[in-house]
This record gives sequence, structure tokens and C-alpha cells, in this order.
Amino acid sequence: MVSMNYRVGMEGFAHIAGAPNNRGFLDQVAALRWVQDNVAAFGGDPDKVTVFGQSAGAGSIAALLTMPIAAGLFRRAIAQSVPGTYFSSRLAAAISATIAAELGVRATVDELAGIPPRALVDATDAIIQRMPELVESWGPMALTPTPFSPVVDGDILPRAPWRALADGAARGIDVLVGHTRDEYRLFNTRLGSEVTDEQLTATLERLAPASGAYRAVYPEATAAQLYELVNSDWLFRMPSLHLADAHHAGGGHAWTYELCWGYNREEGASHSLDFLLVLGTLSVDDVRRHPSAYPNATDEVIHVARHMRTDWLDFATTGDPGWAPYDPNTRSTRVYTAEPTIRPYPEERSRHIWHTHRFDTLDLLRAE
Repeated sequence: MVSMNYRVGMEGFAHIAGAPNNRGFLDQVAALRWVQDNVAAFGGDPDKVTVFGQSAGAGSIAALLTMPIAAGLFRRAIAQSVPGTYFSSRLAAAISATIAAELGVRATVDELAGIPPRALVDATDAIIQRMPELVESWGPMALTPTPFSPVVDGDILPRAPWRALADGAARGIDVLVGHTRDEYRLFNTRLGSEVTDEQLTATLERLAPASGAYRAVYPEATAAQLYELVNSDWLFRMPSLHLADAHHAGGGHAWTYELCWGYNREEGASHSLDFLLVLGTLSVDDVRRHPSAYPNATDEVIHVARHMRTDWLDFATTGDPGWAPYDPNTRSTRVYTAEPTIRPYPEERSRHIWHTHRFDTLDLLRAE
């Protein structure tokens, strides 16, 4: 396995006049070129490179699949929890201008060059706190945990990945894509508190394809549960599923999974848990020490993690993770529970709500 560092935050993804967009992606492409040139010396095969990433990393994978400058640099891709946030240049520019104004400068190379890196982080953190107030102009991205996402600039990233994949941009690349069941649990600032009907209605109107659908399709769910569901679906679950749909439509082969296993009551199958299981960085002691760990979780974590790692490695080495490729009619999905199974995609109710929605580039709604 080859790991890489790349620029993140403002240095990696802010729209800055005088600098290329998506500088973090340029770093990734440089690393992949290095792999092509050098991995054989370490026993690797440059014709069988698999890229994988989670969350922002999955957003990177989805972008790399469609970027002309990344063509031919890898054979397979694993995207864990693909976010649905890809920005237009207008939206990215408005965000960068707001962060730069916090520092008393404009978002240009010349004016930002003298700003210490720590100050960029502090200014970004200050804007993150204010983002919900900007939802009328920045749109639903203002309700996410970060002001930075890939910029669909027509150059480095010509189009949002769902449209590009549906047109066959990566039909020769095998894709494994999925998400966790409780994606938004990790970010839910209302967890454990009451969500009013008014708050839920505002969230549904901003995020859901049809604001009344969630109440109709999930009649047993509380307002707090619906709040978490729609955020999970909009931000990660449906973008990941739709990526498989788009790749299939474009003539490619995709496989889907969902992690439904969790080891404690508070977090459930939360965002990033699949990442910890695949890399083996969630230890038995970590699980045992959690105050609300389930009784059998210490035994189960070893079992589930081994299954996921085996499937990831089988996919990387053979192109077959062990279950049928995704088809929009059968939707065969690997579901990781205490005893992993293969069955139709589990989140059918959410899939039905979103099946006519088309994920695309997010734009600025209103200039400030």
C-alpha cells in the first residue's frame, strides 16, 4: 500500500485568483504518476493500481475517475462514503472571498501569500461557525461540516462525477462504492436533543427532493430520526448509491456495500467506522473501553474487520470482491453486520425518495 499527503483546506481546495483550482487533486495525480513510475521496484504492478479513500477521500476518488489528467493512472477504485458536494467556481469563489475577508485580504495569491498557515485555519474555523447563517446564499453546503469541496471548473474537473460517469467517463475502471448506515451520527449537533417540527420542516425543504416524502415513507420515525436520516441521505448515502447507478449507466462495473454494524449505542454504524475497520485501527481495547459498547462487540469487531479487509483486497487483486456487480434492478449489496450478508440494497425507502433526483454541481444561490 502506498499512502500520500496532499494539500487540504484552503491551501488545497479554495478558489484563489492566480492559482489553479483543486490543488489537492494535482498533488494526488502527482503521487499516482510517481506510483506508475516507481511501484514496480517495490513489487507492485503499475497496471493494477487500486485507489481508495473515505469521505473527502471518496470525493477525491469520484473526481479522479473523471479527470482527464488522471486517465490511465489506476485500474480500480474504492470510494467509501462519497459526499454529494462539488462546487461551481462561483460558489467556491464566494466562500474563499468570505474567508479571506476574515483576514482583511482578498482571495488572491499575492494577498494570501503573506498570511501564516495557522491564520488560514483559524479564519476557516470562524467561517464554519457562521456557515448556517449563509444557507440562503451558499445553499445546503452551508449545513455541512466544511466550506471546501472539489471545484467543477471545466478544466481540472470538467464535470460533477455522476454526470461524467453516466456518460462513460470511467467505463474501463472497476468501482467498489458504499456507505455506513448512520452516516450523519458523527456530525449531528442535535443528537440527544429535541428536534422541533419547524426545524425538521426547514431541513427537509432545504435537502430533500420532496419535503413531505420522509414523513410519508418513514411514518414511525421521530423528528430527530428524520432529521438525521435526511442529512445522512443527502450528504453521503444517496450520492454513494447514485455513483454506482451512474457508473452502471455508463457501461462500467460497480459493486456496492453498506456497513450496518456498530459497536456502541451512541455512534451506531457511523461515518468513518468503515475506514477504521478496513485499516484495522479500531482495536479490541478501544471497543472494550467504550462506556456503551455492546456485549459481543469485542468479538465481532475482529470478525467484521477481517471480512471488510478481505473483500477490499480481493477486489484490488482480482476485480471481484465476492458478490454480484451492481445492477439497478437487483441492487445486490454486501451488508456488513455481525455476520455479513449479500442482499438487495437495504435503504430502499430512502432510495425510492431520491430515485429521480440527479446529483450535480452545487452553485451559489445568491450573491452577498
